[in-house]
Amino acid sequence: MPTNAFYSRVSRLFHDHPSLSRLLVLVTVSGGSLVAYADASPTNGVPSIASKDNVDEKKKKVVVLGTGWAGTSFLKNIKDPSYEVQVISPRNYFAFTPLLPSVTCGTVEARSIVEPIRKIVRKKRVDIRFNEAECYKIDAENRKLYCRSNENTNLNGKKEFVVDYDYLVIAVGAQVNTFNTPGVVENCHFLKEVEDAQRIRRTVIDCFERASLPTLDEEDRKKILHFAVVGGGPTGVEFAAELHDFVNEDLVKLYPGLQDFVKITLLEAGDHILNMFDKRITTFAEEKFRRDGIDVKTGSMVIKVTDKEISTKEMKNGEISSMPYGMTVWSTGIGTRPIIKDFMTQIGQANRRALATDEWLRVEGCDNVYALGDCATVNQRKVMEDISAIFNKADKDNSGTLTVKEFQEVIDDICERYPQVELYLKNKQMHNIVDLLKESKGDVAKESIELDIEEFKSALSQVDSQMKNLPATAQVAAQQGAYLAHCFNRMEECEKYPEGPLRFRGSGRHRFRPFRYKHLGQFAPLGGEQTAAQLPGDWVSIGHSSQWLWYSVYASKQVSWRTRALVITDWTRRFVFGRDSSRI
Repeated sequence: MPTNAFYSRVSRLFHDHPSLSRLLVLVTVSGGSLVAYADASPTNGVPSIASKDNVDEKKKKVVVLGTGWAGTSFLKNIKDPSYEVQVISPRNYFAFTPLLPSVTCGTVEARSIVEPIRKIVRKKRVDIRFNEAECYKIDAENRKLYCRSNENTNLNGKKEFVVDYDYLVIAVGAQVNTFNTPGVVENCHFLKEVEDAQRIRRTVIDCFERASLPTLDEEDRKKILHFAVVGGGPTGVEFAAELHDFVNEDLVKLYPGLQDFVKITLLEAGDHILNMFDKRITTFAEEKFRRDGIDVKTGSMVIKVTDKEISTKEMKNGEISSMPYGMTVWSTGIGTRPIIKDFMTQIGQANRRALATDEWLRVEGCDNVYALGDCATVNQRKVMEDISAIFNKADKDNSGTLTVKEFQEVIDDICERYPQVELYLKNKQMHNIVDLLKESKGDVAKESIELDIEEFKSALSQVDSQMKNLPATAQVAAQQGAYLAHCFNRMEECEKYPEGPLRFRGSGRHRFRPFRYKHLGQFAPLGGEQTAAQLPGDWVSIGHSSQWLWYSVYASKQVSWRTRALVITDWTRRFVFGRDSSRI
């Protein structure tokens, strides 16, 4: 009894004072020679759901669809109490998806990477409500959302309901892209959700248990223990590495007679795996996988999957071959969700693969609808589309020519409105856009440069070649959510005092500065406690030191101190006791 009372008091102490858990996490981390300190979102002791008597009828209603990286980042950063926020999502938690490959093999437990949404927002000063439901239709014209409850039973027998909104934030993410390959949906595992990772983990254990039955011959065991991974991107590569470590560090000790039958094959249609990384990382990863016994087949496109075999086509010669398998994981990119397809048809974007937004994340053609994360793409405006308007705005004396002095007055606005200008100058190793104008005029003193409209067009004609779409990553989604919340927090202030760049096709300034993505680097765990890191400034690191950097960054990026403590504890448990192979 005294022991139970002690634990009860300690548990209540940490629950009432979450900051005390920082000490626990830091002590745990220090014991493993790892430093991972990052503060969780500041919270204030105010209930998230206001009483009906205190609800201000003038509050603008913001509806957020989705609780992924973009949606959760928006909720964590929204601070203006003048909004009423309603969150609608089929899952009531946020999942730290970069660690899903670790969940597939028991390196990290599923519960350690999820945090309830209600817990994340419960102490914010903003009135935030959550409904566990799926939105299946968006009516932008009437500002209505048609939703369906996930629950099988409802008190009043109704599963569907309608939600009105003033502002809509679409952050529903994307689904797996099968490229309409026959048999993929029926026979392959995906790795997008926590449930996917748990199913893969159970299937791996099932394969080893089946292969250990005494009634099977060697050919059957080879087939059952052949694990195929389709897609050589970061997710596919990390899963293949995790699976290799799980098999060679843990499962071979429990199934000693099966080691020689295990085979892992990584299929990639392109010429290399990790083609979005530096070539040094790509080369190292391919060589390491081959040393580890992972069969890397590049230039192999999967054309069909049955319940027993995978058919591939060699990109070089068109040769078609088949191979038996025990489990296949499909990780080849993202596709559009049905609700987004339907919405794009409504607003005239039916031919696109993702919702097109402007630089302020506002869906094109919908003033009060915003889209973030994997379901959207920023449609950056081209300089050449506005070149005449830019020239006229800078030519204040209407002389028909631009001097350096006139141009310098709008340089900052041009670079802020069109980020491709800055990228172009960087690649050309120029200090500013005046150097570009000087280059177009030859050996002329900077002070005496004057350009007419045609010379101005010629000088900037190649700038738009630097335009690139943002990658569909958690890093981009999280930054977009934080940016949009910042805009909502300052909506009223910026209506009076705009802080954005000049409107070249109108008067005045834009309310906000456009969204700018800041790339912080990317990791590719390769197994064997080795990770490849590519950080800003063309800095590449590969090896054990990068693995500890990966541990530190991923621990610090957890959404709460609870998940941070659990993840670090899971890593420590794996080092000491190995991975759990129980089928639960």
